Amino acid sequence: MVQKPDLSGFGSFSVLRPLTGGHRAQVWLVGRGGDLFVAKSTRRTEDQLRWLAPLQAQARRAGFVVPGLIPAASGRLSVGGWTLEPFLPGTPMMRNAFWRLVPKITVFQRLAAPIGQRPGFLSLPELMFSDRGGDIDLSALPKKLVPALRAAWAEVTHQPVCAIHGDLTPANMIQTDTGPALIDWDEARVDLRFLDRMALPGRSALEIRAHLAREIAVGWLYEPDHARALLQRFTPAAQAQRPRP
Repeated sequence: MVQKPDLSGFGSFSVLRPLTGGHRAQVWLVGRGGDLFVAKSTRRTEDQLRWLAPLQAQARRAGFVVPGLIPAASGRLSVGGWTLEPFLPGTPMMRNAFWRLVPKITVFQRLAAPIGQRPGFLSLPELMFSDRGGDIDLSALPKKLVPALRAAWAEVTHQPVCAIHGDLTPANMIQTDTGPALIDWDEARVDLRFLDRMALPGRSALEIRAHLAREIAVGWLYEPDHARALLQRFTPAAQAQRPRP
């Protein structure tokens, strides 16, 4: 159900119109005094939101424009389930332009490597032994499905781990006058590094399958129809994508 944001905790804002692109959150364009902002619904805790600041700082060091969260008068980053950030004018990132950002993505991942795990989240290697972390609750999935998902993750858990954006695609990038902007940090966490490169060419079949398994696990709670559609792609490929001896 579409719900207009109550931003009274942030001050007086005019709610202008909903924005497209939010799959698990509502996103609205709002204004105040001639300036534009973006209000987003969130289920993240205050600690989870504050964790973003050092990660976004490293993204800026790597050359990305990042809209930081604006605190409310109370100092909190979320009030009534809503966050606020500046609106960035620009044009959608084209896929060929996205591919040219690989050097910046590489620098970002190197700078982000020392950052610890986001509160309440788990990486895929950690989910091999725990059921709940971030947007995943394996105990809510059919019991027969969980071993198959973990088997897909087991094939890639030897790969490097670092803090990642979590949804690094052209859809979450904007070309602005001051450079490429990276938005929608809701899924940021410490996880396997290759997950921030899934939109780039050169991904192995095992990486694609592990990513698909994670999307199924997340979607089972928040987008069940989408998760079941993905499952149709996941199950028949079980043997075909495994390397032959």
